[in-house]
Amino acid sequence: MKDIVVFTGSAHPELAQEICDHLEVPLSGVDIRRFSNDCIQAQLLANCRRRDVYIIQPLVPPTQEHLMELLMMINAAHGASAQHITAVMPHFAYARSDKKDASRISMGGRLVADLISTAGATRVLTMALHSPQVQGFFSVPVDQLTAIGVLAEHYRGRDLTNHVVVSPDLGNAKEAAVFARLLGLPVAAGSKKRLGDDKVVIDSIVGDVVGRKAIVLDDEIATGGSIIELMDRLRDFGCIEASVATTHGLFAGKAVERLRQHPMIHEVVTTNTVPSPEDWPELEVRSVAHLFAGAIRRTHEGKSVSKLFRGVDPSYAPPPPRDGLF
Repeated sequence: MKDIVVFTGSAHPELAQEICDHLEVPLSGVDIRRFSNDCIQAQLLANCRRRDVYIIQPLVPPTQEHLMELLMMINAAHGASAQHITAVMPHFAYARSDKKDASRISMGGRLVADLISTAGATRVLTMALHSPQVQGFFSVPVDQLTAIGVLAEHYRGRDLTNHVVVSPDLGNAKEAAVFARLLGLPVAAGSKKRLGDDKVVIDSIVGDVVGRKAIVLDDEIATGGSIIELMDRLRDFGCIEASVATTHGLFAGKAVERLRQHPMIHEVVTTNTVPSPEDWPELEVRSVAHLFAGAIRRTHEGKSVSKLFRGVDPSYAPPPPRDGLF
């Protein structure tokens, strides 16, 4: 691994250090400065010439700030004659801007993908994109990891009798079905309509939740609006209580207060793709650093990353019970 060089910006240095610990390589320094005119400059403090460079930076709030840091670091590595440059984005915030669902609206996912490629990245490594078509926005290879196995491990060993996996919407139902197969549980889904960034309506639940305990799986929780709406509907449909699991726990705005105070929610589980809130000690955080380290190692060695999906792919999971949605 001597030809690997790893850098990180200010978005999530703790995750970057944990990934480097798994790789047994040092986390190289970066000098990020802001000029008097508010422009950002990034200087990489390690030799990159003819080396395999990995720049770890999730796009989390302040998102634009961290995006510019990422672009500057990629550009600096490109100018320093790096052989390969991989943008490691555990969370790609602009994946939610993936379609034109209104007149004269921008499609930020495609634009930011173009910026990352133009800056000099030759590969992208990420986790749980909001929608699969976002991979096609990039003109460079994209490896998308999943945290389903990590989240499922949190529930293994428990008595899951009378439990059901619930997706907040039908669009995420396929992912929830894989998660349910790993745990040997049935699956249900909410019928959701989004009215705005923080306003959704779930008018029904598809699947049997009466008298059951729910394990709600979502790819991302920002303000918590969808989850709270789902909790209310689950209660209306006879669900007893719920554990909430998500890959990207952004918990913006009043999300922490909302989730902690809702009577249906007894537990929230997330991963460390983004920094966790400091004022939520009971939040369960599962690390995905070993998955990113494994993907980096296998990419550097020219090996397939498909081995990392064993145990979290439908072909390796048992079928769900017959009373489930699928």
